[in-house]
Amino acid sequence: MPPGFGATVSFLRSLTLLWPGLPWVWLRGSRAGLVLAVAFAICLDMAVVTTWVWTEFVDPRVTLGIWTAAAVIWLVATVSAVAAFPPPLTSRRDAATEQLFVAARDAYLARDWLTAETKLQTLLAISPTDGEAQLLFGTLLRRAGRLNEAKSALEKLARSDAGLPWRHAIGRELQCLNRTEQPQHDEAADEPQPLPAEAQPRQAAA
Repeated sequence: MPPGFGATVSFLRSLTLLWPGLPWVWLRGSRAGLVLAVAFAICLDMAVVTTWVWTEFVDPRVTLGIWTAAAVIWLVATVSAVAAFPPPLTSRRDAATEQLFVAARDAYLARDWLTAETKLQTLLAISPTDGEAQLLFGTLLRRAGRLNEAKSALEKLARSDAGLPWRHAIGRELQCLNRTEQPQHDEAADEPQPLPAEAQPRQAAA
């Protein structure tokens, strides 16, 4: 991890506090956060329009009230977000999920796409924030030729907290996708590839 990367990520996450509801929308996909963010956007838009566009049609007291409402929403939402700022997502495997990952990895290396996908989907249903499993799933989709699904899965992982430890591997996978979307290379180049370097092989739990 490059020096200062953690501090940069923390700073970027903190920037979401500037817009009401954004921390929960961006970092957690919360619908309540989306409603709050949209409500603030509407209120702010109305304040701007009544101040600089519809100045002759709206009473100044109404404009002042809209600005006050926008300020109150921003202040209350920001204070609340600071008090309950969503922490980075973490994921720990137990013995069962570890065995699922090992089985999925082995099936991937054997080019058994169906078994690997089934195991990974089961694992991600249990532990949806497992970044390593999400990375392997995106890699599997690419190897199976489902390029649009692979790109969507990898880009989603890249934007999430779970993807931070795997950002270099995600970048390589996206580069492979870009090359794959171009004219295909020789068939020999399509042999099974090893897992990303960061994803060290694991032994199944006893």
